[in-house]
Amino acid sequence: MRVDVHFTPDEVRADDLAGATAVVIDVVRATSCIVEAIANGARAVHPAVSVEEAAALRATLNGRGRRPLLCGERGGLRIEGFDLGNSPAEFTEAAVGGRSLVMTTTNGTRAFAAASRAGRVLAASFLNRSAVAGAVREDDAVAIVCAGKEGRFSLDDAVCAGHIVRALLDRPGTRVALADGAAAVRDLAAVHDISAGMLAGTAAGRALVDVGLGADLALCARADRHQIVPMMKDRVITAPRG
Repeated sequence: MRVDVHFTPDEVRADDLAGATAVVIDVVRATSCIVEAIANGARAVHPAVSVEEAAALRATLNGRGRRPLLCGERGGLRIEGFDLGNSPAEFTEAAVGGRSLVMTTTNGTRAFAAASRAGRVLAASFLNRSAVAGAVREDDAVAIVCAGKEGRFSLDDAVCAGHIVRALLDRPGTRVALADGAAAVRDLAAVHDISAGMLAGTAAGRALVDVGLGADLALCARADRHQIVPMMKDRVITAPRG
């Protein structure tokens, strides 16, 4: 297995994903919300890059009788007129069970768009770190796509990527070749534990604290809370089948 890491969506080229499994990470907070939503019974999550795209997609799905919830944020806060924001605490079974969601976020949904040409696209966070490592253990090539923060490197995503890489390296019988980016995040994970405090020290975490949503960091740091690995196919994220 060869593992590489892209620190922002802008680094991803189509050739990088040919024949690979893409693992998308946006710890604070899109993929944490997606994992929580799917684990709590959401039927599907439709990622949209822009608010306009999200509104158009909801209209299309409404026309098909699906009545999706609109979810997402700008500047960390729920978008005016949306049903849910981007806090994992909002994605309870009562709120999303049996529902389809249309989601747009500042960073995370862009990462899914960048990864869409991969052979398989998975959603990863600390909440399902070990499950993701298990899901890709037999793949020949894994491309981890970090959402970053507004086009720049994000420590929280890189540390999560590193913990996934370390979990792969710890699996007996798994031969792993690391590209430079994957080796770098492996070393980062060795010195950064998974905790709300670690997240609070990152740019993404500080921005969340600044808008009064620091409580989300403890939720995003709940390692291996779920054993589910949401998968995107044709720009729709669902629970794995079979």
